[in-house]
Amino acid sequence: MRLFATSPRVSLSVVVPVRNEQDNILPLLAEIHAALEGRGEFEVVYVDDGSRDATPERLAEAMARYPRLRVLRHRESCGQSAALMTGVRAARGEWIATLDGDGQNDPADIPRLIGARDEAEGAVALVSGYRRRRQDSLVKRLSSRVANGVRSRLLGDATPDTGCGLKLVRRAAYLELPYFDHMHRFIPALVQRDGGATRVVEVGHRPRTRGRSNYGVLDRLWVGIVDLAGVMWLRRRGRRPEASEVPRR
Repeated sequence: MRLFATSPRVSLSVVVPVRNEQDNILPLLAEIHAALEGRGEFEVVYVDDGSRDATPERLAEAMARYPRLRVLRHRESCGQSAALMTGVRAARGEWIATLDGDGQNDPADIPRLIGARDEAEGAVALVSGYRRRRQDSLVKRLSSRVANGVRSRLLGDATPDTGCGLKLVRRAAYLELPYFDHMHRFIPALVQRDGGATRVVEVGHRPRTRGRSNYGVLDRLWVGIVDLAGVMWLRRRGRRPEASEVPRR
């Protein structure tokens, strides 16, 4: 199946990875459309990461309601990073807005990210959300704080909340990043490694009211230790040569 973007193009693609989120599909889609209607051409790309509940049925229902919605499906669950990459590859927009499919990210914050990008006058490749007031359990908040602190200290990416699903990134820049499992937690550092400028914008965060978390707490630190070491290696080994074409004599 061809996943790469084809015409017609749009200015923004909203990419949402989901796994077993049957009760969040329709409410979140309504919010995405309410936030972006009248703000230029956009599309919404959902990637179903091998759901085993009624998520496929809810997405089929949503496609009948929302002409801008496109749906891709992994036969088996491959993880959030894989789902995001699938969606970005398929997207038609020059810019990608990502958000989690559990309803905790507020789509109304997407225009704030776009505004921060526009204020930078084209000099930025990534705008990351910062959930200063997280609405999660104490265990999740503490584990995330530790993981973000360790990553920030070792990578120096100046991003206090790399795990926030709400991001705005240039599609071309995303596709140039090295892919690996859990890479979505290191996107600011990877973009900076390639010479891209990044910004951080404080965004809202909401408690989960439907369904349950599909990705465990441990990957916020312990499972990511090997990945963190790998990203540190990539940053040390990264080179950005400046080249110019030799004129013909």
